[in-house]
Amino acid sequence: MIDRRTFGKAFGVGTGAAAMAMTGLGTANAAGSSAAAQRGSSTKGTGIPASTVPPVVPDTHTAFPAVKQVKAGLLDVGYAELGPSHGPVVLLLHGWPYDIHSFVDVAPALSRLGYRVLVPYLRGHGSTTFLSPRTPRTAEQSAVALDIIAFMDALRIDRAVLAGFDWGSRTADIISALWPERVKALVSTSGYVITDVEAQKTPAAAAVEHNWWYQWYFSTDRGKQAMENADECKALCRLVWQIVSPNWNFDDATFERTAQAFTNPDYAATVLFNYRWRIGLVETDPRYVRYEKLLAAAPKIGVPTITLDPALDPFTPAGDGANYRTYFTGAYDHRTIQNIGHNLPQEAPTVFAQAVVDADHL
Repeated sequence: MIDRRTFGKAFGVGTGAAAMAMTGLGTANAAGSSAAAQRGSSTKGTGIPASTVPPVVPDTHTAFPAVKQVKAGLLDVGYAELGPSHGPVVLLLHGWPYDIHSFVDVAPALSRLGYRVLVPYLRGHGSTTFLSPRTPRTAEQSAVALDIIAFMDALRIDRAVLAGFDWGSRTADIISALWPERVKALVSTSGYVITDVEAQKTPAAAAVEHNWWYQWYFSTDRGKQAMENADECKALCRLVWQIVSPNWNFDDATFERTAQAFTNPDYAATVLFNYRWRIGLVETDPRYVRYEKLLAAAPKIGVPTITLDPALDPFTPAGDGANYRTYFTGAYDHRTIQNIGHNLPQEAPTVFAQAVVDADHL
């Protein structure tokens, strides 16, 4: 999930005056809709008109086509692929405790508009495995970002639209900041979420720390044991879903489809490392130190960007994105999504897919 220090006001709900109510069947906010109208049939950079995404009812789709595998960097990456092989590429990046099914409705909506949509399992999730048993099962933010760069290289993708939430937002933000030549446009749920490890050493407000109960749990041996026990891990992850998406009435089948990704043999090690690393309990692997030094400087992001704030997400700060606006220096739009929680693409697939299309045409 996101960074407690980046969202130091996370106990507030983002309901900025410019925002308007949006649901899973909604369209973009007033600013986004106006921009779309002004664009008309613009095909800037895509060969595809800037389209309005037809409404998608959440849970319309339950599965992807057969998951593919590709050796990329340190990993054998599992991924879903939809759409024409020569279409403009969109990479959809999931978070924790989720998997590729967060995009099970978004991906078909985009593929029907002519996009080639790729949805990879992040390291330690689903069918993505390490190629060598000797590779440390670390999960620094730069390690996950480099995984996606390697994935793009393996599939010979020079540039793509990157869109994600949670770990996926952070990964997309990092690639956009450090390797902007690989990014055509960015959709970042919760805005600028690159982790400042040094800032993590300072206590946040009590209400903020309360939201991070699982991070502190993961720092204990009790939390480690829970993550390494299949039943306890699933119960913990399901509780997180319920807390951070209070209006999302998912059923058992929806959760179980994603929970299969938690059975990866490196799942516990990867997740535990990521959260322990963020608060300085474990050291950065030497191969990633130079990248983390670059990220510690909070690099600006200059690629065309749309940021999304789900208003019911306990990690969304008040202020309609104002607290991170200065980190984005290129073409930009911000949207606050009412009545939606943390798992934005699965709860409101139309809104998320429309943001991808609109970002591609900024």
